[in-house]
Amino acid sequence: MTTTAAWSIVCGLGLGIGLWTLASLVPRLSRPRLVHRVAPYLVDVSEGARSFVNRRSENPLPVFGAILGPLLDRMRAVLAPLLGPLLGGEATIELRMRQVGSPLTVEAFRSRQLAWGIGATAVGVIVSFLLAQTRPVLIVVSVLLVVVFGVGGFIASDRMLQRSARRRVARMNAELPVVLEFLTLSLSAGEGILDSIRRIAATSRGELAAELGGVVAAVNTGSALGDSLLRLADALRMPALTRCIDQVVGALERGTPLAEVLRAQSQDTREQAKRELLEIAGKKEVAMMIPNTNAKRYLVCAG
Repeated sequence: MTTTAAWSIVCGLGLGIGLWTLASLVPRLSRPRLVHRVAPYLVDVSEGARSFVNRRSENPLPVFGAILGPLLDRMRAVLAPLLGPLLGGEATIELRMRQVGSPLTVEAFRSRQLAWGIGATAVGVIVSFLLAQTRPVLIVVSVLLVVVFGVGGFIASDRMLQRSARRRVARMNAELPVVLEFLTLSLSAGEGILDSIRRIAATSRGELAAELGGVVAAVNTGSALGDSLLRLADALRMPALTRCIDQVVGALERGTPLAEVLRAQSQDTREQAKRELLEIAGKKEVAMMIPNTNAKRYLVCAG
């Protein structure tokens, strides 16, 4: 009887939350309030209007957003200093978000991280409840299990962001030699550096080409090419890209031929990639000796 009552409560809560969510998505029949109409026109001059508009856009469920928004903000403010040393501060999160290319802010990621933690805590409660139904479990063990699940949700969200940033940076590092060679070819054909970057951004589909497209957009809005490239290097913080941009900016300031500079940078980048590949192979000598089902395909491709 106790188990039936507990599951009835869980199913009832799930049904109520689902119906409440559907009701919150129904368009409002009443006229919008004055603050809802005025806030979008004041985002450039008012911080309060900007935060209000961002809060409305980040909370698609207005009912839950209005009720749980202040509570989630307070929980995020309390947990961020506690888990900051473990998961990285705001500067680290901002760098990873920029490397991933996500438009989310640090506060939005912290909110998502908090949602992951709450969801993992709920899973821990369910697992603890089911475990208690099968065998006697100490209350300390149940509480510890719930805490482990909750902290695991926070850590899992941060690790996923870190892995995504590392993979995107690796893809951009792999694309860098090709981009530099394309720039060298365009410059040798007589195009300017800005036209060459614009051509790469328009014809390529890689991650680095998308970042160069942002540089072209910044230049079109009035920024200097050198300043836009330096901001890109500072935002991504990729050592190889930073060296290339420093050389390009220096060549632009001194009037040095850019084709030779980019050709040298392309060769250095490829040599660095070869050294990194040899280092990885040296660390995985034992793993490379294990038979692989794809070895035949690799041998055919190598031949």
